[in-house]
Amino acid sequence: MSKIKVLIVDDSALVRQTLSDLINSDPELEVIGTANDPYAAVEKIAVQKPDVITLDIEMPKMDGLSFLKKIMKQHPIPTVICSSLADEGSEVVIRALELGAIEIIQKPKIGVVDFLTESKIRIIDSIKAAAKANLKKYRPLSNLKVEPKLSADVVIEKPKKFDFIETTDKVIVIGASTGGTEALRVLLQSMPVDCPGIAIVQHMPENFTRSFAKRLDEICKIDVKEAENGDLIINGRALIAPGNKHMLLKRSGAKYYVEIKDGPLVSRHRPSVDVLFRSAAQYVGKNAYGVILTGMGDDGARGMLEMKEAGAFNIAQSEESCVVFGMPKEAIELGAVDKVLNLELIAPFLMNLIKKGKL
Repeated sequence: MSKIKVLIVDDSALVRQTLSDLINSDPELEVIGTANDPYAAVEKIAVQKPDVITLDIEMPKMDGLSFLKKIMKQHPIPTVICSSLADEGSEVVIRALELGAIEIIQKPKIGVVDFLTESKIRIIDSIKAAAKANLKKYRPLSNLKVEPKLSADVVIEKPKKFDFIETTDKVIVIGASTGGTEALRVLLQSMPVDCPGIAIVQHMPENFTRSFAKRLDEICKIDVKEAENGDLIINGRALIAPGNKHMLLKRSGAKYYVEIKDGPLVSRHRPSVDVLFRSAAQYVGKNAYGVILTGMGDDGARGMLEMKEAGAFNIAQSEESCVVFGMPKEAIELGAVDKVLNLELIAPFLMNLIKKGKL
């Protein structure tokens, strides 16, 4: 199998060298070149087109966003943003996702080398996910210890049985990763103001989820916000799990609310879709509707199966409409999915199903 060819574009020589060492340590990846600005990157691409680009935002001669926009219009190449932008720059990073960036790696302004080294697994996973991305569906160090892939058990215990207080309130739970920012825009813009409350886990770095939620809130009919501990699940509102925190559904009487908590990575992610879906199985049961969207890996598949066993109805995004058909594929193969639909059909199907009653 040929290696995934990577081009690193960053104005820091230290970052270029560190990323090169990390990427080359994986047998499936190969750095074919580095560039200190977009103009040098264009020269490299003319000689050998990479499968994936890692791209900084703040660079001399041309900023990363301008370069990304040109690349995606002329010769689309899957791109992973590796940026030191924090809260004040998160709007810029959201713009990068809108322009077609596949993943975001947030690097600090100091201690960058240590951070990159510690984030090896996430960096490599992001590059591999980007390499598998279908851009046509997108609008716009080797001796490091690999941490065990933990299940939702480390955050929420699997219930031995499902026991519910009767209620008519419905809840929609959604999980997404690579390509999910655009998929969620399409899905949420199609939701009517009287839709059931929605809880979402989108794999996204800390500090970016608030701006992402704010952007969606501006363009959707429903309210969208970054979830805070204790927020109620109410009709016409979507809550997005904050980056680097798990989000669980809980129940008080007939009302549902969210719990935001720390905890280990689950399926290599925090927030984890498996954690959200398991909590939906435990506390919402047959009143839940699960949706698993585009993304790399298998986060959400086991939790979705638990939802189905508890009586929920589950939908997976179709392969032809996914940027990466990883998470939906795993859920389908596990037998956790009731219906597979193209992205633009999910919202109207859900609302029709909820009005008719799925059981």
